Amino acid sequence: MRILVLIHEYPPVGGGGGRVAQDLCQGLSRRGHELTVLTAHYQGLPFEQVGDGVRVIRLRSWRRQAYKADLLAMTAYLIAGFRSGISLFRRWKPDLIHVHFAVPAGALALALSRLTGVPYVLTAHLGDVPGGVPEKTDRWFRWLYPFTPPIWKGAAAVAAVSEHTRQLAIRHYPVQMHVIPNGVDMDGLDPGEIVVGQPPRIVFAGRFVPQKDPLRVVLTLAELKHLEWKCVLIGDGPLRPTVEGEIKARGLEERFILTGWVEPEKVLQWYRQSDILFMPSLSEGFPVAGVQGLAMGLAIIASGVGGFIDLVQPGENGYLIEPNQPDGYRRALAELLADPQRLYNFRLASRRLAARFDLSNIVQAYEALYRAALVKPKEAGAP
Repeated sequence: MRILVLIHEYPPVGGGGGRVAQDLCQGLSRRGHELTVLTAHYQGLPFEQVGDGVRVIRLRSWRRQAYKADLLAMTAYLIAGFRSGISLFRRWKPDLIHVHFAVPAGALALALSRLTGVPYVLTAHLGDVPGGVPEKTDRWFRWLYPFTPPIWKGAAAVAAVSEHTRQLAIRHYPVQMHVIPNGVDMDGLDPGEIVVGQPPRIVFAGRFVPQKDPLRVVLTLAELKHLEWKCVLIGDGPLRPTVEGEIKARGLEERFILTGWVEPEKVLQWYRQSDILFMPSLSEGFPVAGVQGLAMGLAIIASGVGGFIDLVQPGENGYLIEPNQPDGYRRALAELLADPQRLYNFRLASRRLAARFDLSNIVQAYEALYRAALVKPKEAGAP
């Protein structure tokens, strides 16, 4: 099958949604499908390349930050994507379009589908759903929402990355939606021998934005100075100066490492050297950082929101904490840091639980969705 993938950010640019698309593309390629990705260009990257059987075409845009796309950059992607998409259809007609994020790339999928008659499958990642990430997207949806229902209704099939995302989406878009979680390559994500560090290492991975609440990591660990630990904060964003200032004010410079924005392979290297994934997010779809941490055998202490509920078995491989009860993070971390054997057992349990999200199963679920979309493209997206 020839599949055109539309997404406004693709590794090494962007966040978890891009990594999900990349993993899925590579998994589909290994099963014999032919894939071309249309995404936005970012400084220093090649405009076209082929890797792992996937052709990636990066379109000129005004994207200025690796971790964030503003309205100008997304608009530029849509304009360039329409031109490039039309040209691509003349040379290489796909059987199907797979679009990640209803906004912005969904608009491009809708336009290309109506023009060519090729159906599209939509994957919703939460940030493209009204109310999914309020502090990030509510301003946009105040004026954008009236234009979005045709994107959802026009899809031949819709997948949400978690039940939480699906439930939120159907409040606004009454279409049939399947839940297909993000997957991981269990063979590729091998933690090696699981050994608790001396001292244990805690890792956070994500954008430094209010939604991810990286400052909570510093504030929590500042209360645990009497215990032995090291912490790695992976990522970048507007809250980084605040985080750095708090670390310095607390006298914790020797206990934190801030890596800045790094490529996915480097994230996994840090995971391999860590013991606990600490993610105090205020909202999540199905977090890539979480499912990768699960596969890498990390104990998980996270907020009880979104897809984390599917990743953590409380008391078995981690703990879920209500965002409005931050003292719970301190108690959970203190328990694991003070009990290496319990931490070791949690790590083993995470690796075992990760098998539920093996990428091969996720790829097969999407193949089934593709077949349904091609057989009944109009009915598949009907309420």
